[in-house]
Amino acid sequence: MRTIKEIYKIGHGPSSSHTMGPARAAQIFADAVDGTQKASITLYGSLAATGKGHLTDVTLIRTLKKRNIECQIAWQPHTFLPHHPNAMKIDGYDGGGKLLDTWTVYSVGGGALEEDEPKFLKNRNPDIYPHTLMRDIIDFCRSKGWSYWEYVRQYEDNDISDYLAEVWRNMKESIARGLSAEEVLPGPLHLARKATRFYVKAQGLKPSLQSQGLTFAYALAVSEENASGGKIVTAPTCGSCGVLPSVLYQLQTTKNFPDIRIIRALGTAGIFGNIVKENASISGAEVGCQGEVGTACAMAAAAACYLFGGSLSQIEYAAEMALEHHLGMTCDPVCGMVQIPCIERNAYAALRALDCNLYSSFTDGTHSVSFDRVVNVMKQTGHDLPSLYKETGLGGLAAPQK
Repeated sequence: MRTIKEIYKIGHGPSSSHTMGPARAAQIFADAVDGTQKASITLYGSLAATGKGHLTDVTLIRTLKKRNIECQIAWQPHTFLPHHPNAMKIDGYDGGGKLLDTWTVYSVGGGALEEDEPKFLKNRNPDIYPHTLMRDIIDFCRSKGWSYWEYVRQYEDNDISDYLAEVWRNMKESIARGLSAEEVLPGPLHLARKATRFYVKAQGLKPSLQSQGLTFAYALAVSEENASGGKIVTAPTCGSCGVLPSVLYQLQTTKNFPDIRIIRALGTAGIFGNIVKENASISGAEVGCQGEVGTACAMAAAAACYLFGGSLSQIEYAAEMALEHHLGMTCDPVCGMVQIPCIERNAYAALRALDCNLYSSFTDGTHSVSFDRVVNVMKQTGHDLPSLYKETGLGGLAAPQK
């Protein structure tokens, strides 16, 4: 498995697969192919189907304009390339119209990229972890007497704590910005922001309800920032970026956990996100929203359980429950935008993560379904879902009303 830094990418929304990934691909191509003055980019499958709603074209044109490269976009929403539903082909030309190079690349979720054959991505972020299954990580940690965080620290670069501290700072800043913004979100839905109202209303509630209301508010704040193109952290994607920070911020502000504990919780959560990414997918276009919000909920549940002193088994159980109870969730964004139902899903998943931690804490960690098994089931479930329900903007809630 690769570094958990790929799970936590700091950037701008609204979509890690539709904006962050394509922008990164365009930058890589421009750096690799000298003399490119014009680029013709063809978007395929889900990348094309919801690209306009996710501002894919705007992002690509803006990214290449900074490199003084003219860009044209072609849309092929009904053409799906075998490797992944989010595919794009970049043709680079010189000033005289001569084709310099062609690159087919896939935005596979969380801002990550893949290609059919090594070309421009070779030697980028090699595997650093020796294990790819949670059961092997647990066995290894038990043999060493390690926590999940100590496992992360062993294999990551020495700057991992500093990197996660920067991640946490950006998460908190996105909450603060989201709580102070009240304008309508961009796009044809004219969706009003709700985070500020939730935050204000929560202040007058009894403690137990206040805790839930504030968790809602924090998740909404980050998700609304993402929907407006604000700066957020993927956890593991832009569309699910509100779950983990809301849980961690609520616990820190109410239980006084120091930043070092939050950083270690982020490391713990990152391992679970990595397992899903390695063995299934965090891409809504590939496996539906279960891969995005479901994984985010699992990561948040693991982080919360770590903060409350959960054992290796209890943490794994909390994460397993969180993912298991999102199985089958479709990705059906209305108008192809990361707004409805995405924003509400982040808020509900945050509370579900806290509930999974609580449930696990009442047990000794013994459970029947392993995290590895539910990841495999999630992958198969995602592949069995009709493509209509995987970020095409055509099925489910996104289907035209009769």
